[in-house]
Amino acid sequence: TFINDSFVRPQGFYLAGFSSLPLVNVYLIFLSVVYIVTLLSNTLIVSVIWSEERLHTPKYIAVVNLAVTDICYSTTLIPQMIRAFLLKYNFVPYSLCLTQMFFAFTFASLESFSLAILAYDRLIAICFPLRQHYFNTVPKMTCIVFTAWIVCTVAIAYSVSLMNNLSFCKSTTIYSYFCDYAPVFRLACNDYTQQWVTAVVLSMLIIFVPLMFIICSYLSILTAVFKMQNLAGRHKALVTCTEHLTLVALFYLPILILYIWGFFFLAVDVDIRMLNLSLSACIPPLMNPIVYTLKTKEIMNKIPALFRIVKIMNKKFQKHLHFHE
Repeated sequence: TFINDSFVRPQGFYLAGFSSLPLVNVYLIFLSVVYIVTLLSNTLIVSVIWSEERLHTPKYIAVVNLAVTDICYSTTLIPQMIRAFLLKYNFVPYSLCLTQMFFAFTFASLESFSLAILAYDRLIAICFPLRQHYFNTVPKMTCIVFTAWIVCTVAIAYSVSLMNNLSFCKSTTIYSYFCDYAPVFRLACNDYTQQWVTAVVLSMLIIFVPLMFIICSYLSILTAVFKMQNLAGRHKALVTCTEHLTLVALFYLPILILYIWGFFFLAVDVDIRMLNLSLSACIPPLMNPIVYTLKTKEIMNKIPALFRIVKIMNKKFQKHLHFHE
């Protein structure tokens, strides 16, 4: 431990990980498979959209944004989960802990905003089809995506910077699989009320404002869908909306449960809390590619062509190697 100005900071923290979770090895294998499939599927989507100019539309800009966010979000958390399983007490230096906290919550916030951006795209397409080319253009969608990244980055950077005003003179063991905000706050021994309130307000703004927008958007979409005269079109739109809302629920429900539980000061088993959050972090990035893109004809028709290009490039590369040999 060292003292900087009037604040006592530890050299680092110990991550307790999943201390008593049953069937740990099974869950470890599950996480590894989820991570690999998430990386491959989202990378495939980004590659297909990037390589096909006809897919450079507002909808697919939003899809690429979600895929990139999913890759970053998964990479920030899932390897750390696996490490937490393998090592009972995992030491993380103080500066690295804050860095990990920043990236984890930035990409969690971006996941929330990305789902809201896709809801906006669907809202314009279904409720305002004749004005779609005015409200939802490529420059406007690009601007929306960049704004989301800037807002999330700045908000989380400020929240994490509040940690530097805390003194840590108690235990340095964090009961989580990563440097989670609330567990780290609870280790502080000085009054952190002001910092905590600020952090909670920012968290609610960047997590729950997009959620409210998503709910309002889909209420408007469902209203428009039920007014459709074409039964086949109505059924297709309802199935799509249901799939999208299922993904939104998979991401938000674990977070909402823990927020509500904590609001009433109810104790939650550490492993259950971590399992709840870990599923929220790994299942949506796995399912997003399937629901948002791999079921669409535009993407599926381009995947074989992309594999042919990769195969041709691989053959040329091998010929180049043989030529130099």
